[in-house]
Amino acid sequence: MPIQSIEPRRLYRQISDQLRALILAGEFAEGSRLPAERDLSVQLGVSRPSLREALIALEVDGFVEVRKGSGIYVCAAPKRRASSSDLSGEEGPLELIRARALLEGEVAAIAAKTGKRVAFDGIEAAIELMQEAADAGKTPLDADRLFHVRIAEATGNSVLVGVVGRLFDLRLRPLFDQLDGHFATPDVWADAILEHRDILKALRAKDGAKARAMMQRHMEISYRRLTSSLIRNRRRNGALKAGKVNGKAASRPRLGARTKSAKT
Repeated sequence: MPIQSIEPRRLYRQISDQLRALILAGEFAEGSRLPAERDLSVQLGVSRPSLREALIALEVDGFVEVRKGSGIYVCAAPKRRASSSDLSGEEGPLELIRARALLEGEVAAIAAKTGKRVAFDGIEAAIELMQEAADAGKTPLDADRLFHVRIAEATGNSVLVGVVGRLFDLRLRPLFDQLDGHFATPDVWADAILEHRDILKALRAKDGAKARAMMQRHMEISYRRLTSSLIRNRRRNGALKAGKVNGKAASRPRLGARTKSAKT
């Protein structure tokens, strides 16, 4: 048998593998509701954001179903995928947002200082394309990508353009798409467009510090949204209202050894 390279598994994969094993072993019965996220995170010894990503991975694989206002339930066997290898190389959505905040904050600061009026006009055009798509009831993801790439283009650095584009494209993969799908409402997109306009104002003012702050604020809002409760209903502007929980919570099996790297 040939020697194979050993790659460290991402934390959310370790967590999802352990929960999947418990489901397959019958510790969580089909149709039962999983314990609340806060309880699971304590039992597993991991942060709630890492648990969130693991639960979404299980949802993509068909092992659990997120029901708004109720809870997270174990799916029947026919919904489960035979393999989860398609997610093995995916970056965690929350790590991706943190990386983008760090990089794109600096990109915005540079663009504010070096960008020309024609570049800022192109960024504004991207925002208007977002608005048109949103008004038509469409998801303005393509125009959103264009907005971020055009800010990078305003720096005059082709490497930054490529990196920003590639990082944005990572959000188009199944794990991020599934997680974002729980939160990306028309109201959320309307707020995102307003955040983009604030970034543009800082760019046109040639205020690098404010452009950085507005971009990082935009990413932080996205991060907070994706780390809010999966099962609560949403109000406009990201406010949450408590969802009614139906029935009794599922029994809590012993989860065995804690997952390595307890915190993210």
